[in-house]
Amino acid sequence: MKRPVAVFDIDGTLYRSCLLAQLMEELVSRELMPKSARASFEGLMYEDLHASDHARLMKKAVRAFASHAKGLSYGEVADVAGEIIEREQKNVFRYTRDLVHELKASGHFLLAISHSPKFIVDGFAYELGFDKSYGIFYETGAASRFTGEIEDEHVIMNKASVLTRALEKEDLSLNGSVGVGGWESDVSMLAMVEDAVAFNPDSRLYRHAKSKLWKIIVERKDVIHEF
Repeated sequence: MKRPVAVFDIDGTLYRSCLLAQLMEELVSRELMPKSARASFEGLMYEDLHASDHARLMKKAVRAFASHAKGLSYGEVADVAGEIIEREQKNVFRYTRDLVHELKASGHFLLAISHSPKFIVDGFAYELGFDKSYGIFYETGAASRFTGEIEDEHVIMNKASVLTRALEKEDLSLNGSVGVGGWESDVSMLAMVEDAVAFNPDSRLYRHAKSKLWKIIVERKDVIHEF
């Protein structure tokens, strides 16, 4: 039988911050990216910020990383990402962390879809027990240096398309499927699964989840509320 899929957003849903923003902040601190790059990601740094224009902010940061990383060594940036993964892997929400463990134990195929760079998403998701992860793939060229280009950006920015691809590639089932997201950009992905969870949702996802009778969970400090 095909395994049921459990698909999670990462930034602000499982991880308490944004992997892309943390990576860029670290690169700025090490003077590998200019201080001016901060303007492109500061709005994504904190767990309690659910701006109505989150999708625009994320797209701005995705493209800013491509621009500012151009010419940088993939190996050097990946080493920085590894340090962040080691430091931040426990900085996760309790509800979604426990749900990951529960679904893994029940035999679900754990899938992470994020708009942070694939090389940091892969490592972060692996440490949490995910089977497969998708993130933004930044092209590298000669001497393994970033070219400033993003591969298949139109695909990865549409999480429903990524989930559809994963279902076919991994031979998975939507029967018994679960999806967890926190942003309006997760709506198309959540609409595909049987059990959708809007976790710490932004206002647009909250309204949509209420209209669809999806489960809504809000975690603040050590208190978890279900609506």
